[in-house]
Formats: sequence, structure tokens, C-alpha cells
Amino acid sequence: MEIAKTIAGKLLEIDAVALRPDDPFTWTSGIKSPIYCDNRLTLSFPEVRKLVARSFADVIREQYPDAEVIAGTATAGIPHAAWVAEELNLPMIYVRSKPKGHGKGNQIEGLLKDGQKTIVIEDLISTGGSSIEAAQAVQKAGGEVLAVLAIFSYQFPTAEEAFVAAGIPFQTLSNYSALLELAAETGKITVEQQGVLAEWRNNPKEFY
Repeated sequence: MEIAKTIAGKLLEIDAVALRPDDPFTWTSGIKSPIYCDNRLTLSFPEVRKLVARSFADVIREQYPDAEVIAGTATAGIPHAAWVAEELNLPMIYVRSKPKGHGKGNQIEGLLKDGQKTIVIEDLISTGGSSIEAAQAVQKAGGEVLAVLAIFSYQFPTAEEAFVAAGIPFQTLSNYSALLELAAETGKITVEQQGVLAEWRNNPKEFY
């Protein structure tokens, strides 16, 4: 939980995460949300992006020491995958959301050999759909996906169910629970708002 709260604090500090329980954001899907997370902002803060890269690298060294390739999801996962690959001195590839419509029609850019053990790097997990599709593209290309790692997760139950159904392990450096706990501790939200925000996660489509 320590690193989860540390990174949550950094995301709040640089406004990569904003909490508005009384004035919710509207996502592209139409869902009303008390939280908005834009981890692309981490790119503009060297201290934060280095912390993220080192934290990813630590997880891989400790839990996935056999990793042979680091894969970034297009587009937000690409820079983080590059920094992690550099930290670990491993090859890197990236995965497009769909195959190119010209040339060789590649969906995966870079060299991926059959059977190579791969870690997929993502910036954010909401429903898990796009992350799972990227991992499955790596599998289809012959790679063995050890796990999907992301900076942050909303911890929607549907996402966890989707990863289990796909048979793909995943974990994140930080998450919604750690963020709410830290926000309450630092006075950014009240204890009452913390409870409301926690309830939203379980039924986001019908909460507001």
C-alpha cells in the first residue's frame, strides 16, 4: 500500500487525478464520474515518470524475473514501456489498437519472437477491455504474456472479472482505494465523501 499511496499522492500533486464528488465529470461513454485520471500528464514531470518507471521495474524484477520483452500499449503506454525497458535493459515493442491499414499491416511494432515472455505496460485500467485486447494481440503474435501492469486502476469489479475470464494476470502501481484513503487523510475529501466515492466504484453507470 505504501507505493500505491506514494504514487497516488504524486498523481494528485500534478493534477493527473482530479476528484469532484459533487460535480462529476462525464466520460466519453456517458458515465458520470467523480474522478478523472489523465496519466499522460506524468510525461511532463521527470520526477514522477522516473518514480513510475522504477516502480514498474521493481515489480518486474521481483515478480516476473523471467520477462524478456516489455510491450507498451498505444499510445499512452508507449513512453512508460520505453523507460521500463531501458531500466531493465530489455527489448521493447508496442501494440497498436488495431493492425495498420497499409504496409505490412502490423499491429505490433518491434521484434517479438515466438514464446518470448512479455510484460504489457498500460497507463490506466478502467474496464480492462483495451488492455486485454493488447495482451491478446501479443499472444496471437506468439508471445507469452506474463502480466499487464498499469499505473492506476479504478478497481471496477467488471475489470477484474474480465482479466480473470481472459486468463491474464494484472496489477497496478496505485489504485482507487489508495487514492481515496490518501485524499481523506490529507483533507482533499471528507470522510463522508470518501464513502460516497467508494460506493460509486461498485455501480458507476447508475450512481449519479
